[in-house]
Parts: sequence; structure tokens; C-alpha cells
Amino acid sequence: MAFRCLAIRRDGAVEHVELNRPDMRNALDDVVVRELTWWADSVAADSSIRAVVLSGAGPAFCAGADVRWMARVVEYTPEENLEDADNVARMFLALDRLRVPVIGRVQGAALGGGAGLCAVCDVVVAADDAVFGFTEVKLGIVPAVIAPFVLAKIGRSAARELFLTGTRFTAERAREIGLVHAVVPRGELDGTVEGYLREVLTSGPEAVAAAKALIPEVARRGPADAITLTSETIARLRVSKEGQEGLRAFLEKRKAGWVPPP
Repeated sequence: MAFRCLAIRRDGAVEHVELNRPDMRNALDDVVVRELTWWADSVAADSSIRAVVLSGAGPAFCAGADVRWMARVVEYTPEENLEDADNVARMFLALDRLRVPVIGRVQGAALGGGAGLCAVCDVVVAADDAVFGFTEVKLGIVPAVIAPFVLAKIGRSAARELFLTGTRFTAERAREIGLVHAVVPRGELDGTVEGYLREVLTSGPEAVAAAKALIPEVARRGPADAITLTSETIARLRVSKEGQEGLRAFLEKRKAGWVPPP
């Protein structure tokens, strides 16, 4: 598929996907939604990819919904609105379900759907001057399709404040509530992202995927209900080819076979 709104680059086992509409502050529209969904489906089928970096070209990460898209939506029938919203929800779900770690590189504005993209990233590195907001109520709508992913990241208390007021907030506030994990000067964004990538690539790829899958499963259970799942998971990984290699490498004081050369 030839992308109109995304710039894709491979660097070894890392896929870089950049929202590439800098003139529109990388705002989302139906084309971006379609392309991100297709891209996520293709990545899910590619076992050679071990990590993804999601970024935005130009001064902003993603400023929310494209005004021109919103102008069309105003004229949609209820059925067309439902289909459109469902497509957006499925895009976020496809991104959230990727097996590999997704690292968000955020500068400038991350508003509305842009903040939602942060919520489906596993790690978010933000510039210290980045601005976030779930600003939908300012337009008389709500952050509905991103709500499941945002609530999983920031919890009900922060969502009550930020969804209901639509207020914009700083990168440091985003870090405090768990939407962002590292806040650095803009010139240190790439170096910080590379540091996270090094940690991912020196970890067992199957173990990383299993850890990512384990988190939502355990989160919806109580400790007693999770015993069977957690016991079976660690037992299975201990006897797996990767688990055996990792444990033996540790005992033999050598690098595991999946660690890339320096």
C-alpha cells in the first residue's frame, strides 16, 4: 500500500512510522485512520519487527481531528457517523493490540485523538514543551472511542478531571498521571527513544510479547483469580527455547542469542 499520510522506515528490527501531515499538524482524518489501521495489521503479521517508534513530522505530534474531516462529519447521517466512529475505534484497537512495544515520540501538541495515540503506546517520551489535552468537550463531543485506552493508562480520577474540563496540560502533568513516561528537552527526544529501544532489543522478543499480553489479562483479574494464568505463563516460558537460552546465557555469563551486535 502506498501511504499518503504516513512515512515508514525500517531500521533493522525497528519500524518507524511517522504521521506525515506537518502542514495540518498531523491531524487525524479518515485517510490517516485507514492507513494506520492497514499499517498496524501489516506489522502484526511481520515477525521480524521487534519494536515500533510512532512520531509526528514537523512541530506537532498530532493535534487531534482534521477540521475538514469534522466539517464532513457534521453532514453525516447517524449511520454514517456510527461507521466512521467504529473505524476510528478499530484503528486504536489495532494499535493497542500490537505484539511488539510501541514507543511514542511526542513534541508539540498531542490533543484529542493525538493524546489517544499516546494512550495506545507502551512507552511515551515527550518533549518538555509538549502540550496534551482531551479537548473534545470544547467542541460539544466526548473522547469516547479513546476512552478505554486512556482510562487504562491514567485511571478514573484523572479522566474525570481532564475529560470533563477539556483543559490542556503539560508534559510533566502527563507524566504524573501515567500518560507519558519520560519528559526531556526536545533535543534529547531521539537519544531517549534510542535508550528505550536498546532495552527492548536486549530483551527476549517472545518474553516481551508475553509480558505485553499478560498486563491486560492480569489487570482485569484479582490476585487469586490470576494464579492459574500467571503460573502457566511463567512455566511455559521457562521451558521455551527462548527462556532456556536466556537462563543459560545468564548462568554462563554471556549475551543471549537475540541480543543484536554492538
